Amino acid sequence: MSAASVEFELTDLIDFAVNQGNGVKGLSNLGIKTIPQKYILPPEDRLNQNQIAQDESIAVIDVSNWDDPKIAASICEAAAKRGCFQIINHGIPLEVLENVKEARHKFFELPDEERRKYLKENSPTPTVQLKTSFSPLAEKVLEWKDYLTHLYIPDDESSKLWPSVSKDQVLEYIKWAKPIIRKLLELLLKGLNVKKIDETIESQLMGSLYVNLVYYPVCPNPELASGAGRHSDISAITILLQDDVGGLFVQGTKADQWIHVTPVKGALVINIGDVLQIVSNDRYKSVEHQVTVNGRRNRVSVPIFVDPAADTVVGPFPEALESGEKPIYKHFVYSDYFNYFFSKGLGRKQTIELAKK
Repeated sequence: MSAASVEFELTDLIDFAVNQGNGVKGLSNLGIKTIPQKYILPPEDRLNQNQIAQDESIAVIDVSNWDDPKIAASICEAAAKRGCFQIINHGIPLEVLENVKEARHKFFELPDEERRKYLKENSPTPTVQLKTSFSPLAEKVLEWKDYLTHLYIPDDESSKLWPSVSKDQVLEYIKWAKPIIRKLLELLLKGLNVKKIDETIESQLMGSLYVNLVYYPVCPNPELASGAGRHSDISAITILLQDDVGGLFVQGTKADQWIHVTPVKGALVINIGDVLQIVSNDRYKSVEHQVTVNGRRNRVSVPIFVDPAADTVVGPFPEALESGEKPIYKHFVYSDYFNYFFSKGLGRKQTIELAKK
C-alpha cells in the first residue's frame, strides 16, 4: 500500500497515534493525502471565512510600565469585555521565547524511540508526558496536534527527569514567566477590590503551572480538521506564546463570529480562564477559542496554564459580592472540575455551566 493511500480502522488508528506514541506527527510523516475519518470535523463545526470577523481585533497592551493605572485599566477592561488580550514589552527576553519554541522542535525531532520514553506508561516522572489530541479516548473527533506537557512544582526534583533537549529552555521560560503571571493576577484582582495575593489566594489561582510544547504538523486537509475545538480554558489565566503561523481564533461579539489573534513578535497572548470568571462572579469572562491547522507550515505554541492547586476550593471571592451581588457559582474542589473537563471531549463552555448554582 502506498503512503498516500494509507487507511486506518479506528482501533488501529488509536493504537498507532495514541498507544504507540506516533501521534499526528507519525501520520504526517507517512505522507498521507487524506486525514483519517476520526479527524474530520462535522460541517457545522468547521470554521469558514464568512465567520471570521473583519471589524474586530484583540487588544495589544504595552506593559513596559506595570505601575501605570492606564495599563491596569486596559487589562481589566480587556478581561471583562473579551477575555483575551496580548501583552508586549513584558520583560521576557526574546531569546528566552525563541529558545522555548526551538525546544519544541528539538523534542519532536527526536527519534521515535526517544520520544516514546515520555508516554504516560514509560515516563520517568508523572510531571512530564507526551500526548496527542485532547482526550483521545473520549473525543468524537480527534485534534490534529501532539504535545509534551510539564507539571511545574517549585523545588521539585522531578524536573531533572524532563527531556534533556528541552528541559533547560522550559525551566528558564517558567522562571521569567512567573513574575509576569503574578503581576497580571495582582492587577486583575485589584479590579475586584482584592488588595493582596496571600497564601490562600495564591493556592486558589496559581497553585500549579502546566507548560505544554504543542506541535501542529502540516495537515493535508486543513479545512476539515482542527488543532483545538472551540472551548474555554479551565485555568485562572493562560499565557500563550505562539509562532508566526497563526491560527488562534477567539469568540467575537456575535456568537458565530471569530477573531483571529494575529501573531505579534515577542508578544504573549493572555486568555482568561473559567476559574477567574468564577471567582470574579462573571466580572471577567473566560474566552471561548479554537485553533485551526495549516496545510503548508508546521505550527508551534507554548501555553502556560495557571491553575489552582488540586485540593483548593474554588468559588466567588467575597470581594466580588461586596455590592450585594448574588453568587452565580457554587464552591467546589478544583480537582473535581479538572477531572470532569478531561473526561470528555472539548465542548465550548460546558464545564463552567456545571459550576453554576
